[in-house]
Amino acid sequence: MKQRRLGSNGPMVSAIGMGRGSQPVQFDSPLEREFNSTIQRAIDLGVTLFDSSDAYWGTRHEVLLGRAIKGRRDNIMVATKFGNIELPDGTKAPNAQPAFVVECCEASLQRLGVDVIDLYYLHRVDPATPIEDTIGAMARLIEQGKVRHIGVCEVSPATLRRAHKTYPVSVLQTEYSLWFRDCEQEILPLCRELGIAYVGYAPLGRGLLTGRIRTPDDLPPNDRRRRHPRFAPENLARNVELVAQLDAMAKARGISSAQLALAWLLAQGDDVIPIPGTNHAANLEQNVAAVDVVLTPAEVKQLGNIFAPGAGAGARYTPGALKGVWL
Repeated sequence: MKQRRLGSNGPMVSAIGMGRGSQPVQFDSPLEREFNSTIQRAIDLGVTLFDSSDAYWGTRHEVLLGRAIKGRRDNIMVATKFGNIELPDGTKAPNAQPAFVVECCEASLQRLGVDVIDLYYLHRVDPATPIEDTIGAMARLIEQGKVRHIGVCEVSPATLRRAHKTYPVSVLQTEYSLWFRDCEQEILPLCRELGIAYVGYAPLGRGLLTGRIRTPDDLPPNDRRRRHPRFAPENLARNVELVAQLDAMAKARGISSAQLALAWLLAQGDDVIPIPGTNHAANLEQNVAAVDVVLTPAEVKQLGNIFAPGAGAGARYTPGALKGVWL
């Protein structure tokens, strides 16, 4: 497995990490056994960065990840997040007050079954709490030996500068893929200026770039992606047209659309680390193989032209959810 550095002064991690799969896993279900075997297979293949959050599957993802890595903890980096809480009505809200930072960290350590969190992210900026106060609380967790590195998610350039001035931020995480390239305008250049690694979630456009989703009926009835504008029928039709061009290029190379999309993302810089999510070993193996796909400059340019910023249809989140990002 090829390696990339987690920030200018951070540790080396696998060039491709592993995010959360789209299909929720219940405790002690057949899918948990597949989840476990997929995590184990990822470690065998050299994947070392595993991403979670206390907001994923109602905290279940942390517990399941902790179970799956038991006995192999020394070989991997565990990343998790806090601050994106669910309200009684099911909506999301940020909470990044210093006392809550500590409370969340303690809970995540217990659920994961680890003594230290390698990379701890602020999941969403809390407008009611100065970013300096939140980052200061996270820095104290490092001093106490409970966290090794800190990261932030979905922040604006101004907030990232303030956060990094308070305490060195190792990683910024937000969406990045051929389908969504907004980060290239300001936030990615700023990460490079500050020596911050960029972890891209949804690098396959939440499955869109695999070529397997052509109509909304290709998604399970209860799939949360049905609420995402990019999968609305009128938008999906346009997006599928773009993916058809991706698929044609992939077939010409003898690889899958997913591998080509990941190879393009890896070609954007050695500081970019995609974290495709899956619960299935077959998908994992295909994703990991993308690190060995070397694109020519012409191929990188062609893909960039097909998926030029603004070419895709539909926002990445609903209007309500978008209010909580880029703050």
